[in-house]
Amino acid sequence: MPPSIAPSNTRHPHSQPTNPLTARLSELVAACFTGLWIETHEPDEAIREITTLARSEHWRLATWDCDAGLTLPVADTPAPVPQDTTDPLAVIRAASQLSQGSPTTLLVLRNFHRFLNSTEIIQAIERQVSQGKHTRTFLVVLAPVTQLPAELEKLFTVIEHELPDHAQLDGIARGVATQDGELPEGDELGRVIDAAKGLTRSEAENAFSLSLVRHGSLEPATLWEIKGQQLKKSGLVSLHRGTENFDQLGGLENLKAFCLRAMRRQGEPQPGKRPRGVLLLSPPGCGKSQFAKALGNETGRPTVILDIGNLLGSLVGQSESNVRQALKLADAMAPCVLFCDEIEKGLAGASSSGQTDSGVTARVFGSLLTWLNDHESDVFFIGTCNQIEKLPPEFARAERFDGVFFVDLPGREQKDGIWGIYQQQYGLDPRQPRPDDTQWTGAEIKSCCRLASLLDVPLVQAAQNVVPVAVTAGDKIEALRQWASSRCLSADRAGVYSGTNNDLRSRQLRT
Repeated sequence: MPPSIAPSNTRHPHSQPTNPLTARLSELVAACFTGLWIETHEPDEAIREITTLARSEHWRLATWDCDAGLTLPVADTPAPVPQDTTDPLAVIRAASQLSQGSPTTLLVLRNFHRFLNSTEIIQAIERQVSQGKHTRTFLVVLAPVTQLPAELEKLFTVIEHELPDHAQLDGIARGVATQDGELPEGDELGRVIDAAKGLTRSEAENAFSLSLVRHGSLEPATLWEIKGQQLKKSGLVSLHRGTENFDQLGGLENLKAFCLRAMRRQGEPQPGKRPRGVLLLSPPGCGKSQFAKALGNETGRPTVILDIGNLLGSLVGQSESNVRQALKLADAMAPCVLFCDEIEKGLAGASSSGQTDSGVTARVFGSLLTWLNDHESDVFFIGTCNQIEKLPPEFARAERFDGVFFVDLPGREQKDGIWGIYQQQYGLDPRQPRPDDTQWTGAEIKSCCRLASLLDVPLVQAAQNVVPVAVTAGDKIEALRQWASSRCLSADRAGVYSGTNNDLRSRQLRT
């Protein structure tokens, strides 16, 4: 260790804290990283954990915010306090004064990213971080985002304050539900805890309390309602809470069986045995979106919707940050289904991004590729695509998806099932004649039934208002089939898709 850096106290492996935040903070303080940035949405909880660590390590701790000023939560040793404790610049300049008489001093600055547009404050922080290595004085910034000016980027190390895990949420639930009958048992308790994943400690406590008020016990439905509101406020992902199921979806038997079998390992402790997801390729209106929404209900997982278009921002670096944050939210909500519809449109232009948008789309695409390949969370990703030629070839390579499926137009058996579903749904006479449905998709059958009910006309007459996509885009559908042949799995039958005969071409789908 260079002589200019104050040595740390000797630490032994068995004394390392087990809390992720305090464990990381402890080793960085021991290594004399004097600029620390903690990204947290729970500053009170972060300060509580830091205070516990400081007390156990006999560190001097001072916390500051613009409202309360400077406070000393660990008062084991007296500390010189500067006169002006509300001015952020004065507090930074007084850090060396605070450290007098203490071998290690932490100055925690809450929401200090709001003051980093000042040249004087940036310069004072730069000087203090450098001088802090001699006096073992550490500046710790608590903020919900990481926004560092260029002058300070190399001086700070970022620590993520993780959302509560399963064990912590279980402890919160038991602390709230203390009366007989309030706390479920077994698998039901597991579903409640899974429903709370992705919430902060305060949000989870509030959601548990609301469930007790409504139902007298902890129920997943209330937690999903609260979680949906939190996700909506983030604007990055949304929570789908529909009632779709496989009974409303004709055909796709191989796809259904494959996904249900792959997802039977919900809660699998070994990340390598967790399912990754599927990529669905088909003409429009063949049931890809409905399948993705129904799968969540069939497997008891929430369906989180990722709209890449909503993640693109106008500020430099905002789009990339939004994508990382959205994927982080999905990881926190595991086990779940993450659904990205028409993914080729959200990633359109990735190959020429350097010439059109300064590489933003390419970087967004790279972040998604990295997550698909490396994530270990129990998130089942479903991407749908209508135009495979617009997706870069590396997107569908092995180990990013468990399977790439082609969903063709429904065959006769599938169409009969679809007619029955929607005739019943719209209250139509099942005995009336049906129109010629050659090359129709499930969406077009649904449209015909809806129009017959809306206009109060027979199905044959309602069909005059339906123009099949096979007519308007027949050449594109044929090109899609040719591409998928021998490259994709069949959604309807076990094995690889083959579009070499009309029976197979007229086979697979659902809306």
